[in-house]
Amino acid sequence: MKLIIYITIILSLCGIHTSFAINDTGITNEISIEEHITQLYIELENTKTQYQKKYMFISLALSKANQGIKESITNDQKLYWLLEKDKLKEERERLALSELSDLSKIRYIKGLQIIKILYEKTLALDHHFASVSTFNEINKIANPNNYPEFKNIKETIGSKTDKKKGFDLTKILGNNIYASVAHSFISLFNNDGTSRAQKEESLKDVECILDFTLRMHNDLNTIYFETVFLQKSNENIIGELQQLFIDFTKPIKYKTPLKECRNTDDWDSVRDHLDIYLEALNTALADDSKRYKAHKMQINLEFPIDRLLQFITQYNAFIDQGAKFYEKFGIMLDSYENETQCASKIPIEYKKLKESIVVAIEKFNTAYKPVEINGSKMKEVLYGLNEYD
Repeated sequence: MKLIIYITIILSLCGIHTSFAINDTGITNEISIEEHITQLYIELENTKTQYQKKYMFISLALSKANQGIKESITNDQKLYWLLEKDKLKEERERLALSELSDLSKIRYIKGLQIIKILYEKTLALDHHFASVSTFNEINKIANPNNYPEFKNIKETIGSKTDKKKGFDLTKILGNNIYASVAHSFISLFNNDGTSRAQKEESLKDVECILDFTLRMHNDLNTIYFETVFLQKSNENIIGELQQLFIDFTKPIKYKTPLKECRNTDDWDSVRDHLDIYLEALNTALADDSKRYKAHKMQINLEFPIDRLLQFITQYNAFIDQGAKFYEKFGIMLDSYENETQCASKIPIEYKKLKESIVVAIEKFNTAYKPVEINGSKMKEVLYGLNEYD
């Protein structure tokens, strides 16, 4: 039951609806997570049942040996049963190690599957961040200088400005949103060649554009730069996952990087390396003189599982952070209070950005949703203990 809890929790951490399983022939099949867990239960129960039968046979033999010792009349008979009892105890110890080896094999393969799933998730996230609006796209909707209506007013004002009284902005200041707007307003109000009605009409043409860009400029830039931060963080997560794969496959002497393994679909080779390792482990288990070597090989196979759990904690923290960032983005974009009045003037890119933020929040809360694995949950995962034990 301890191992079932252990693996079931790990699998649930992936938070997805489909998974991939490496079967005994090395073929990768896409199956649902529910089918995955069902197969896992069946495989574990079958393994436990098989070993339970063997344990029962040894237990009966030990009972017979103990009875033989009690009923022995001669020293030779007693010595025979004592030796038989020692032999059965050693056989039971080897059987326990063999069972642990088989269970570790199941857990190790599940770990590989989880790494593969997480890698696909991080790649999907990388693609998502790359598709978010670029700085030029954000600047296009955040700066009034990029709007035709505002450009036309600037040109009109410039053509009517008294060259002796007026002045032109430098190229740098001309592209600056605040300097450009201030200069345009000063030039418009000080333009004696334009009537009050014309000035009011000119303002009316750009009031929504100026209101939107001046209010949302900082928020849009914040969304851009914080998205870049998340993308860089995701790149670090990918790097950590690639290193985890190296650590995970180091005991079985598989040396191909995760990226290359995925791109070439080399999972069959990973399984072949694992089979070779397990064959060597079973050989060592059968030889009493190599018991220490077998123990060391067993530890080497268990260690990557703990590393995987540590990474899942890190991954969950990142996904949780990303979800909070995007929820904040949504609040920022929804904060523009004149959206209804200025609907015809607001650029379509802004509306698309809002829609993409909504979709991203949904993805973070479903496809990438993390599961807490701290405190009592970590104990339950690592040791099969819950807070009530």
